Amino acid sequence: MDLTNIHDVKDLLTRHGFRFSKSLGQNFLIADWVPRQIAEAAGLDKSCGVVEIGPGVGCLTRELALRAGKVAAVELDRSLLPVLAETLADCPNAEVIPGDVMKLDLAALVADRLDGLTPHVCANLPYNITTPALTRLLESGLFRSVTVMIQKEVARRICAAPGTADYGAFTLLCQYYARCALLFDVPPGCFLPAPKVTSSVVRLETRGTPPVDVPPAALFRVVRAAFAQRRKTLLNALAAVYGSRLTKEELRQLVLDCGLTEAVRGEALCLEQFAALVRRLG
Repeated sequence: MDLTNIHDVKDLLTRHGFRFSKSLGQNFLIADWVPRQIAEAAGLDKSCGVVEIGPGVGCLTRELALRAGKVAAVELDRSLLPVLAETLADCPNAEVIPGDVMKLDLAALVADRLDGLTPHVCANLPYNITTPALTRLLESGLFRSVTVMIQKEVARRICAAPGTADYGAFTLLCQYYARCALLFDVPPGCFLPAPKVTSSVVRLETRGTPPVDVPPAALFRVVRAAFAQRRKTLLNALAAVYGSRLTKEELRQLVLDCGLTEAVRGEALCLEQFAALVRRLG
């Protein structure tokens, strides 16, 4: 059975009485080059253990199992469990874990299922959980890399540079925890059913040490303040959050002391410039 052949996939799903769920963001791959390239991009070998999120019918799971020492595939939709039991029957190093990746104990999952292996994440990630899932995975500090297929617009935001329209708070969060690379696009016709948007694959290689030496909670409080209203200047955005303890003049001087102008907007600042603001805010 070819798990990327549309006719084979339809026959498989019909035989198991499966129905697609819009609420779960289910779009299964039907182009054989895509799971192969995603798995290759993840840079895996037999010393690696992989957490996959939303395996679908298992086409990417099989490619991962060929390369990695172990695959733990987390599937929320229990109606897919018998499908995966069939399609992964000849993959002894692939295990399906029923559950919600947003609720599972990730540390326990890695310790129990990927013991002795270097943990990575690789997935065709459902669009509707992209931001919270990536935030949770990166903040966990458990994974050497995260290689995912997501909506193209979100991928552009993750890899954006300061001063561009795509640059924002989520960009800075991802780039604080990882070195981010945009790899390739995947058109809608590669999926069943076809989504209305193009997808992109990104690889986030997590950092051993943070790129800036400030507490992350303090850093992202400033970042969120700066991007809460993008059209505001950085000075006015900071005043909205820190105005109860610092006067507008004190904040203006703080911005100037960081080598910035009082007209600058948050979207122009890089991580190090935000870190400098945090240090001066105390």
